[in-house]
Amino acid sequence: MKRYLINLILFVFILAGIAFGQAAQRPNGGTITGRIFESSLEKPIEYANIILFTQNDSTQSGGTISSADGSFELGKLRPGKYYLEIRFMGYKMKRVDNILIKPPLMLIDIGIIPLEPTILNLEGVEIEGEKPAFTYEIDKKVINVDRMQTAASGTAVEVLENVPSVTVDIEGNVSLRGSSNFMLLIDGRPTILDANDALKQLPASTIEDIEIITNPSAKYEPDGTSGIINIKLKKNSYSGVMGLLNINGGINDKYGMNLLLENKLEKSKWTAGIFYFRNDFYGENKNENQTTLNDITSFIYSNGDSRRGRNFGGIRLGYDYDLTSNDLFSISARIGKGAFNRYSDYNYNEWTSEIDTHNEYLSDHDHERAMNFYMGAISYIHKFPQKGHELNASLDIGRRTGDETSTSELMNLNGNMISGRETTEDGPGQRIRFKLDYTLPINKASKIEAGLQSEIRHSTDETGLSDYDLELDKYIEFPEYSHETNYRRNTEAVYTTYSNTLGKFGFQAGLRGEYTYRTIELTDENQKFTIDRWDYFPTTHFSYQFTDARQMMASYTRRINRPRGYYLEPFETWRDAYNVNIGNPALKPEYIDSYETGYQTYFGKNLISTEVYYRITNNKIERIKSAYAENVTLHSVNNVGKDYSLGTELLINFDLFKIWGVNLIGNLYDYRIEGTLYDEPFSRSSFNWSGRFNNSVKLTKSTQFQINGRYNSKTVTSQGESEGYLSMDLALRQEFFEKQLTATLQIRDVFGTARHEFTSSGPDFYSYDYYDGESPVVQLNLRYNINHYKPNRRDRSGQGNDDMTGDDF
Repeated sequence: MKRYLINLILFVFILAGIAFGQAAQRPNGGTITGRIFESSLEKPIEYANIILFTQNDSTQSGGTISSADGSFELGKLRPGKYYLEIRFMGYKMKRVDNILIKPPLMLIDIGIIPLEPTILNLEGVEIEGEKPAFTYEIDKKVINVDRMQTAASGTAVEVLENVPSVTVDIEGNVSLRGSSNFMLLIDGRPTILDANDALKQLPASTIEDIEIITNPSAKYEPDGTSGIINIKLKKNSYSGVMGLLNINGGINDKYGMNLLLENKLEKSKWTAGIFYFRNDFYGENKNENQTTLNDITSFIYSNGDSRRGRNFGGIRLGYDYDLTSNDLFSISARIGKGAFNRYSDYNYNEWTSEIDTHNEYLSDHDHERAMNFYMGAISYIHKFPQKGHELNASLDIGRRTGDETSTSELMNLNGNMISGRETTEDGPGQRIRFKLDYTLPINKASKIEAGLQSEIRHSTDETGLSDYDLELDKYIEFPEYSHETNYRRNTEAVYTTYSNTLGKFGFQAGLRGEYTYRTIELTDENQKFTIDRWDYFPTTHFSYQFTDARQMMASYTRRINRPRGYYLEPFETWRDAYNVNIGNPALKPEYIDSYETGYQTYFGKNLISTEVYYRITNNKIERIKSAYAENVTLHSVNNVGKDYSLGTELLINFDLFKIWGVNLIGNLYDYRIEGTLYDEPFSRSSFNWSGRFNNSVKLTKSTQFQINGRYNSKTVTSQGESEGYLSMDLALRQEFFEKQLTATLQIRDVFGTARHEFTSSGPDFYSYDYYDGESPVVQLNLRYNINHYKPNRRDRSGQGNDDMTGDDF
């Protein structure tokens, strides 16, 4: 009932807004319109400041900001001659003179106004058309993936290794501002896959930009401790048939390809893509494990080789159609399948503190997880006559299957099998999401955004356990360890934001309310766990632009991190013979308060950006360990307390020489976690820091060399500590046939220093893990540009032009 009440209230609000908007559209005086784009015309600029002056005495006569598609409108103007000044951080100020409003010409369309990036004004160096690697907007950082040459043959994970606010561990798991709990969007939509799974199966060559949003507004879903990573896939705005073909290969089973084709007609566009890749990584592992029960300590040490692999393939389809000049319809789909696997061969040595007799044996461990998935989306946009006034509706559906099998077999030194254990987990998951967004400009510089969202999630997991019977020579299933869990979550949300610009000062305030109804049903045990509650998420954002080259921003958001489904299953599932998992259905969600302030400035061609942030996480969720039995570790999950992160992030972009660009990224923060664990209070802290040193040297007009170094320091958890590591990557890019063919050679972890070490301990256990991965990793990427896949280069004059209608953008 509550859900329908929310929808009814917002529907009435939207109808009232539409009526108000229609009233606001009545003409009164002259109007100036236009669109703000980057100088390459590839991307519109949102939040650019447009200030109107009278031509004769330079008196300010009005102002506004550009919308998401770069458009702006200045209305209710008296007849006369005017000029415009357009300003945006990191771009040169643009002036448009001699704009005459005179009956009967009371509507003046300036057309497309290109802004030139300040950072690209390099005397004597011809790099026209290159976008900067990083740009800043009021609520996000935008990373241009094509500038990340050391990741050209990799996935989104390899790109994220070299961007601000993000760290990636040696196993490819991504963290945002030190937290692995973030929200992943692909083209603004959630993915049915786990965030890290999705990032590992997205080829870097299919990605246009990555948006890092550490403090999202109320318009976005509040899930994720540390914010949102939005992957924007490549699109084309040029008419005709065009495409990109990428082929890559490397040593030790690393290869792949992807093809993207687009055909844009007068009123429609279709997109088709196909991809496949396989990446296997070899490494050396060591483990030391101790468990103490009844005053007897059991020791088990192991070492050996492992192989981690992932292979994915799929297709991507899309169709856009302009129903009218103001009504846009689109449909898209992504379908794929793939697998993650890990194989290892270890030597084991086992003994106890009571009996110092060492038992030595061998192990063969295989873990495979296969999945199929599909995601579909339908969207409709209606644009009202008033600029920026629009209604956007979308429906997303997704489904994935997951079949997981883990087998661990032990053999004596003669190779004869002495024990074996097999665990399985199968089950589909699906999601349906409906979203309605409404944008209403109030006046020249302010607007209201409002919307509602309804999301339904459902998944089923079936787990099983089998042990190997030596006499029967086969695996025997244990029914008492077989369980079925049904997980359902319905979330209804309503939000509104208000933004305004007063001269150089801009602000946005928002509030989001979410109603959650969640059930976890254990069908074989007749148990059910339910959550039925409201949550509220306020957000505020402020900006002040001192000059074209200096601005300051500040923000506050409240977010939530909901426990994953498998964290909540309250029964035992075995990983292997030495590790058992158990979930916690009483787990509470994390609530996060996040504060940020930042300052960006340009000194000539050089950019300096610094941000200070403070984040508090309540009901901190962590995986914890304890002794389960002799040489068996229990892995569970709990709300251990609170954690605090206070830090600063620094980015410096400068040129040592005309051909040598340098990018430095540093993140320093004080981390503290405190709470209660096994009825004992604890407090642990560490001073964490990470650094990136990225160099790009333009050897010739068509040859570029890049060297990237990074370091991540040690950090603590409630029970353990991970060591720091250093890594360096190289890349050489060569362009042929006027950029139609590009070859990129990458060498990752050149000196083999990217090792992973983690130590954890408690009253009854101690564990040390070490992993030294394959190095160096060498890959070659070839990219072929079909029909010169690029945006149409139009007239850059910025003056009115009949051809500059903007319909093709």
